[in-house]
Amino acid sequence: MKLRTTVLALAATGLISGCATGPDRKPGDPFEPANRVIFNFNDGVDRFIAVPVAKGYQKVTPQPLRTAVSNFFSNLGDLTNAANNLLQLKITDATEDLVRFAFNSTFGLGGLLDWATPAGLPKHHQDFGLTLGHWGIPSGPYLVLPLFGPSTVRDSMGLIVDVKVNPLNYIEPAVRNPLYVLQFVSVRSDLLGASDLLQQAALDKYSFVRDAYTQQRKARLRGTGDNAAPLPNYDDQEGDSGAAAPATGASGVSGAAAGLPNYADPGDAAEAPNAGSGSATGAPGGVPNYSDPGETPNAPTAAPAAASSAAAPAPASQTAPTAKKPPETVPAAQ
Repeated sequence: MKLRTTVLALAATGLISGCATGPDRKPGDPFEPANRVIFNFNDGVDRFIAVPVAKGYQKVTPQPLRTAVSNFFSNLGDLTNAANNLLQLKITDATEDLVRFAFNSTFGLGGLLDWATPAGLPKHHQDFGLTLGHWGIPSGPYLVLPLFGPSTVRDSMGLIVDVKVNPLNYIEPAVRNPLYVLQFVSVRSDLLGASDLLQQAALDKYSFVRDAYTQQRKARLRGTGDNAAPLPNYDDQEGDSGAAAPATGASGVSGAAAGLPNYADPGDAAEAPNAGSGSATGAPGGVPNYSDPGETPNAPTAAPAAASSAAAPAPASQTAPTAKKPPETVPAAQ
């Protein structure tokens, strides 16, 4: 019954389009006058029936449940994707589709959860119209179908096959028909944001939808619409290398690796020898000394005083400069 209704709709559309004439027809859209009439009809049904139902569905259904419903129908669609990829001799894509279906059906509670995508199995979008195009059949003029929306002559023929092989057709009507309604509402609910953007951005909705649909079908036919290339890695490789280079400074090597700039603070590098040996003073060669000149006299006085009490007496010529300072500082401390 569903297939017969689709065929009748296509035949009626062909008759109307064949009679349509007018000076405003475009070369790629010879059926534009009739297409605009059907588009306006679909738009009215969408605005007054589909959109309110979809908004009500969003309001009463929690987001996790809506996601589970979308995953369920998407999982069924993997069977159609696998069949069309197989007809196009895309063995790898067909295998991935079958593995996705088996994986989500088994571990995803019948497809309610999508574990295949995080596992690295990409989602493909294929139909019989793309299969026909893969084997060189031209798309033909742009065509708007009643209730089904934008299409072409080739895609409308493929739609008949897609409807026929839909797994839902092989379920009892008492279960199949509610599932069809739920699928329609779920899909329309997912597209509410896109329809709002269309209302705001498009001056001529018909032309916008026509051009967007045509470009999308061409991209998918070329194989560029399913899986986008991965983004380049913009990690800061130099920063990571520079962070690892100072770690080798414990052995006395300062600065970054060869060929990379050194972003270490010269003040921090100057303090490293003092902390490591306890006796070296000043900054390493080639590195400026940023220490406060007012604090430097206090540090040498404390260090020699402690060293002189534990070490053997030094010659008078060496201790004479340091022997004059303690008498000056001791009265000040008392």
